[in-house]
Amino acid sequence: MDKFVINGGKALKGEVRISGAKNAAVAILPAAMLADSPCVIENVPEISDVTAILRAMQCLGAEIRYINRSTVQIDPTHINSFIVSKEMADGMRASSYFLGALLGRMHRAKVAPPGGCNLGVRPIDQHIKGFEALGAEMSIENGMVEGKAPILRGASIYLDVVSVGATINIMLAAVKAKGLTVIENAAREPHIVDLANFLNSMGANIMGAGTNVIKVRGVDSLFGATYSIIPDQIEAGTYMAAAVATGGDVLLTNVTPKHLESITAKLREIGADITEYDEAVHVVMNRRPKKCNVKTFPHPGFPTDMQPQIATVLTIADGTSIVTEGVWDSRFRYAEQLILMGADIQVDGKMAVITGVEAINPAPVKAVDLRAGAAMIIAGLMAKGTTEIDNIDHIDRGYENIVEKFSALGADIKRIPKIEGRVVFKRA
Repeated sequence: MDKFVINGGKALKGEVRISGAKNAAVAILPAAMLADSPCVIENVPEISDVTAILRAMQCLGAEIRYINRSTVQIDPTHINSFIVSKEMADGMRASSYFLGALLGRMHRAKVAPPGGCNLGVRPIDQHIKGFEALGAEMSIENGMVEGKAPILRGASIYLDVVSVGATINIMLAAVKAKGLTVIENAAREPHIVDLANFLNSMGANIMGAGTNVIKVRGVDSLFGATYSIIPDQIEAGTYMAAAVATGGDVLLTNVTPKHLESITAKLREIGADITEYDEAVHVVMNRRPKKCNVKTFPHPGFPTDMQPQIATVLTIADGTSIVTEGVWDSRFRYAEQLILMGADIQVDGKMAVITGVEAINPAPVKAVDLRAGAAMIIAGLMAKGTTEIDNIDHIDRGYENIVEKFSALGADIKRIPKIEGRVVFKRA
């Protein structure tokens, strides 16, 4: 397995272009299967989660063609299977979206449970509740989730908890259902809005995306469309946090500043100078970070996917910070890695007390999940000396060209592939 080697202690300076949003892409790509003709999706991030989604779609019979590095054409007209096997779903959290897309297209779906990061219990009970309300017969047998729906009919669905995944899946299944579907207590994340905009561009009738009540009036068919995915809010936040952590001066382009409001607010509280433009954000940090309390919430609150990155910044803050996780049960597994680097962190359930130290030290660490992996990179950039990061396949799931992007900002970071037991250095 490859690893990253970072020689830290350098301030990041320069410009970085943010890629398309991972969380939008993994919903929009399966949604293209609902169309009756080809779709062209632009600003697609070059990450392993997207590769896994497209590979699974090919196995179902879709024709996939890359027009360029970030633009893909999807022809769903030859889809002939409704089964997403365990081998196809392994390591891919977004496999659950095939349930809604296949129920909407073929009225039948058989999908292995999601893989991806281990962040605690990720039940799909709200997904199943939504499908059953629409008229699907759902069952779980031999490790596969199966749904059958000769006819899908609109319904009123109240989600017991705010769930991004359930909101997306119900939207996918409801766009071609008979009548009106109302999703109450719906998630409001930017990628929910992006999915709704994509479906509407194909002829769907979705109202209220971005609010807690989404209305979907079913249509008979959807046509192919050309659509560009929004910039990645979490990738942008990660580079912003890295700039703050290293005392840097970084301009981020291809961003939507409104999507970054909760992140920007906390980084300003920590002491960063942040200037917003129409499609860019400039981050400057010339002081030691200040202590700050952070609690994650569903959008528009501070995103859970930015919690490990900001916690890493707070390890060198002046004072004691409290970070509370309001979404996942096991998001603090990375704390042990930061402690190996000299951080002072006390974890109690879903809360971490972080007492800032003057500096953290380089050490061999590992990425325990996607966003924790990003946090380890930030930690390696902060520490003076050489840090090695293992298990970087997690990081590849959500960050495009991360070595190249950080290198362009002046970071000394290399990917070292391991081939047949030999370590081979590869240029950034």
